[in-house]
Amino acid sequence: MKTILIIFSFLLLTNCSTHTVKLGKKCTKVALNDTYEKSFVWIVNRENLEDFENKINKENCQLNGEKL
Repeated sequence: MKTILIIFSFLLLTNCSTHTVKLGKKCTKVALNDTYEKSFVWIVNRENLEDFENKINKENCQLNGEKL
């Protein structure tokens, strides 16, 4: 229970800074060496928010063969 509370507190406090927390499965495009990144929690700088949505999104997961 303590772990869940700590993680939730971390997400709340991170959202109050210059970063924002994006939840949900998102992936990057496949690199030249056939690798990509995926995560359910992304911490993004607010200044780069627009670029983040263009580079890391749900559509890339589908293109990479992931199930949503």
